[in-house]
Formats: sequence, structure tokens, C-alpha cells
Amino acid sequence: MTDDAVPASELYTDEFAADPYPAFAQLRADKPVCPVSSPRFDSYLITRFDDAKAALTDPRLSKDLYGPDQHYLRIFGPNSEGLNKNMLNSDPPEHTRLRRIVSQAFAPRRIEALRPRVAQIVDDLLDKIVPQGQSELMHDFAIPLPMRVISELLGIPEADHDRVLDWTQVIRTSGSSGRSPQEDRAAVQEAQLRLHHYFADLVQAKRAHPADDMISALIEACDHDGKLSEPELVTTSFLLLFAGHQTTADFIGNATVALLTNPDQLELLRASPELLPSAIEELLRFDGPLPVASPRIATEDVEYQGVSIPRGAIVGVVINSANHDPAHFADPDRLDLCRERGPHIGFGHGVHYCLGVSLARMEAQIGIGALLRRLPELRLGVPVAELRRLPAASPFRGLLELPVRFTA
Repeated sequence: MTDDAVPASELYTDEFAADPYPAFAQLRADKPVCPVSSPRFDSYLITRFDDAKAALTDPRLSKDLYGPDQHYLRIFGPNSEGLNKNMLNSDPPEHTRLRRIVSQAFAPRRIEALRPRVAQIVDDLLDKIVPQGQSELMHDFAIPLPMRVISELLGIPEADHDRVLDWTQVIRTSGSSGRSPQEDRAAVQEAQLRLHHYFADLVQAKRAHPADDMISALIEACDHDGKLSEPELVTTSFLLLFAGHQTTADFIGNATVALLTNPDQLELLRASPELLPSAIEELLRFDGPLPVASPRIATEDVEYQGVSIPRGAIVGVVINSANHDPAHFADPDRLDLCRERGPHIGFGHGVHYCLGVSLARMEAQIGIGALLRRLPELRLGVPVAELRRLPAASPFRGLLELPVRFTA
């Protein structure tokens, strides 16, 4: 790591957690490829749009964390391999094989057929909220909506939804629980193990009694087609669960705050609900739930913006910074729902482009549209500065709580 590396403790502050965009702007201007040092691992952050887009397709930046160097140990820690060895952390041709198996379940026409069920889940959740005049929207709506949808797709029995959600939330909220770092790591490792065992048991149950769900289809690919190994079956199930609800939940929370703190845009969307599909894209560009793409490893010395990134270094492509690059977006720190739809990279770019993009867009459109329609005079329940967010160093940008009020 170079002498001009920025200590993670100086970058990932409480101010950064509340609003990282001033720090991103400074990095784009002064250190567009920024070395960051931390006790767990060092990394290089790529922050400008053109560089970020190039890095996301650079074959020298590998997603395979499970080679001889076992980079996953530095990034995820012990007990991680059982859940994280999947298509997200692999390169072609392995990634191509695994993605092809899963992609049929996320075909746009198949996802569109889910629209009535998603709308029903949204209405069921809001039916409980509407009479109260207030809500903690993350707990009551933003998290359970995508969690219920992906659980039903996978075939997780309804009786297990709450405990599976509890385990995922232990992982999601790591660093914000009030536990000591040692206790927090132990809790995360325990949740990882429980999820691994749960999916291993669920696979066996589905193997004995298959159903019309995604895990049963994956078992078919494993047992009859030989396209999937047993460990891949378990880790793919976990990836689909976590990726299928985490970022969508955080996005709904972020988007709600963005609208409530930009009342002119909120009123515009209320008056013109036909803008909702394009508004979702602008809201994702404005404050996406995945600030940094999942880690890459330099397989050889590479250079970006005159900065040499050595072989073996961890590289983070800062999506949320790239999506605020003024070289590509006019007045990028302003929410503009009428912005001409630009090439944001909120869903990634290249072969790792988000597989569940159609589902995420549909859930966001239905969910946010229903919030605005069914919760009159929706407003924050606390000043925006008092909102509790995930820790600054979290891989996700989201809220721990989102208290709101409205007219019952």
C-alpha cells in the first residue's frame, strides 16, 4: 500500500454514513483511484464514471476470490466460503455456467407474471400500516416486501420466513448492533452457519418433495443435469435470498427519504405517476443501495488514472460516486425525476450486471407507487439528521430505521 493511502477510519466517518457524496466528490477530483488502508484489508477505490465502467469489465480484475490466495478470508472472514462461493464471486466460464442456470427464473416475462402477487403483498403490508398514522417503514414495509417475494420464489416455507429474515438482518446490520467487535463477528459467523445449515436442510426436503419453486429447479439442475454441484446449490440459494431482498429493501428506504427531502420532486411524482418507471432510475442513480460493487482482485499489475494497482490488490468500484460524476450527469447532486435517462451503473455493468433487475424494478415501482398513493401527507417522523443508518463501512447504503408519519 502506498504512503498516500487514506486510512479507512478517516474516510468512513459518521458524516460519511449520513452523506457520502461530498467525500466522493473530493475523491473524484483529488484521488480518482484512491488507496485505502484498514486493519482488515487494504483496497483501491475507483470513483470516476468512465474508470468505473471500464473496471467493471476489465478481465484483469477478477471476481474469483477462491483461488490459491483465498482472498475471501481477507474480505469475508472465516465461515464465509460455505455461503459466498457462488456466481457473484466467480469469473467466466464458471460464472457463465452458474448464471445461465439461474437466469431463466428471472426472465422478464416470468417476472412480469408475478406483478399481481407483488401488488397483493404490498397491499397486505400497507393494510396493517395505514390505520396507524405512523410507521417504522423499514421494519413494516421496505424489508418484508422483497423478503416475502424472494422467499416465495425460492420456496422457503412461510413458517420459516421470520427466522431466516432474522439471520440475514444480523449480517446486514453488522457493526451497528452495539455489540463489541468480537461479539459482532461471532454473531455474524453464527448467522452464516445457521443459514448454511438451513439451506442444506431445505435442499434435502425439496429433493424429497419437489415443488414449483426455484430451489426445486436448482435441484433438478444438480441431480439430473449435472450442471450444479451440491455446495453450489446451497450457496446459490443463499445468494438469491440475500441479493433478492437486501438491495431492494435498502433502495426503497433510500428512495423514500430522497423523495421526502425533495418535496418538489415528491409532488411532481404524485401529480404524474406515469413518471414512476423513469423516477426509479433517477432515484437509483441519486442514492443507490450498493455504493461499492462487490470486490475484485487484480490478477496482474494494472493502472488507472496513472495509479499503479499491484497484483493481488482488492479493488472497489464505487458505483455511487460514478453515478454522481459531473462529467456524465449535469448537476449530479440534484434529484431530477425528469432527468433524461442516462447510463447509470446502479445495477452494475458487464457480465455481472444485476440478474434480478426486472424483479427489483417491479417491486420498487409497485411499492413506492403504493406508498405515495395510500399514505397521504407522508413525511419523516424525525429530522433527516436523526435517521439511523447502516455503518459507514458497510457494503450497503441503507437505513436501520425509517420512522414516518402520515394521515390515517
